[in-house]
Amino acid sequence: MQTYDVIVLGSGNAGLCAALSAHEHGARVALLERAPQAQRGGNSAHTGGAFRVAYRGVDDLRQLMPDLLDSEIENTDFGSYTEDDFFGELAAMSQYRADPQVLDTVVTHSLDTLCWMTGKGVRFIPIYGRQAFKVEGKHRFWGGLTIEVSGGGLGLVDSLFRRVEKDAVDIYYDCRTHTISRGADGVWQLHCADGRTFATRALVLATGGFHANLEWRAKYLGPGWDLAKVRGSRYNTGDGIRMALQVGAVAHGNWSGCHAVFYDLNAPEMGDLNRLNQQKNYFHLGVVVNADGKRFVDEGQDFRNYTYSGMGASVMAQPGGVAWQIFDQHSHHLLPDEYRVRNVTRLQADSLQGLAEQMEGVNVAALLTTLETYNAAVQREVPFNPAIRDGRSTRGLELPKSNWANPLENPPFVAYPVTCGITFTFGGVKVNSQAQVLDEDARPIGGLFAAGELVGNLYYQKYAGGAGLTSGAVLGRIAGAVAASLTN
Repeated sequence: MQTYDVIVLGSGNAGLCAALSAHEHGARVALLERAPQAQRGGNSAHTGGAFRVAYRGVDDLRQLMPDLLDSEIENTDFGSYTEDDFFGELAAMSQYRADPQVLDTVVTHSLDTLCWMTGKGVRFIPIYGRQAFKVEGKHRFWGGLTIEVSGGGLGLVDSLFRRVEKDAVDIYYDCRTHTISRGADGVWQLHCADGRTFATRALVLATGGFHANLEWRAKYLGPGWDLAKVRGSRYNTGDGIRMALQVGAVAHGNWSGCHAVFYDLNAPEMGDLNRLNQQKNYFHLGVVVNADGKRFVDEGQDFRNYTYSGMGASVMAQPGGVAWQIFDQHSHHLLPDEYRVRNVTRLQADSLQGLAEQMEGVNVAALLTTLETYNAAVQREVPFNPAIRDGRSTRGLELPKSNWANPLENPPFVAYPVTCGITFTFGGVKVNSQAQVLDEDARPIGGLFAAGELVGNLYYQKYAGGAGLTSGAVLGRIAGAVAASLTN
């Protein structure tokens, strides 16, 4: 049996931050990863690498991006995103169900945690390509997101792994833990599927949610969710949640909720690190229709990073679980790289009629009527501005488009067929602001911590882009430090 001061399960952003933090505080640390080395990094490796952070202005951002050029600052309106902004938006998006103490911890520690990550080798850059539009000569950020990791999610985990390896943290790949138990002496024992065993006084669970578990998806999310494509890691099947519940943790959070997006219709069934960027999240710049030729969402209700996580559920409810995002040249040039990846499914024509006839299974006559009615309803007198909630809406439609409404009349016209891609689930275990896992009486379970997507305190109904990596890093860092203190 291998014995360590702190053991971390899971090698995504949260687990890596926990391992680095525990080592920094003097613990001998092991990192156990279920996946093979080539698939390491959990869901984090599949993300775009955006982090939501509270900042008062560009001086705070320069702490995270010390190589930010003066010319970039002159040509960019970074604005601000205060702690009150961050807390208020996430609280409201959870319908005020999020644990206020845990949420406050994530918000107030967001900037210093990201600064700490830069010291571990993570390089942050402005997220120009996905979260800024050039308006009146300046790049203007929108939707509370300003920074990303250079190299995206893969760049994030590669940077953290380089530091983990430098710090001589022991890493075990292909090591799936299937049971945990705590003895009378307070020592946790871990039994792995291949027969290996480990022992520790402090155990950090960072194994993600259950988005890749078909049975649990159908059981907790509801009928049909077993048919969704998996955007993230195939290894996130709820192992950490199951083991925590077995030792007395209380189930917590929105177990029937998840982050699920519009996803390329022909994307792989499981997330593939060789085929990233299969999501299609800039629907707010176009029109979305189903096979009946009808619109079914207000595409411009808000910035896409406040609404995109619910689009997977919306398309699941449509005939065949399929929809099409349609753009013309008013906005097609504003779409980011996820619409231009090598394996993208894309239709194009010089007329709406020609486009509709290529859309397999769609009611062509109904679609053309929908688009004609939509075009006539656009309030053209209101200026289009993609960097703000511009109020350029439709008038008289039963289902409006509230912002960024452009008529589809400037060819060529382009359509992207999409389905549902599930990113992660919202339900999990309950933790306090010290990342300690709680039991049914709200008491910490001795020596057991959790961080990342298996934490059930934060997301209900909706999810704000970039919040997941930030909360994982903050709680992972805290979990590692408090876990290490148990062994000193």
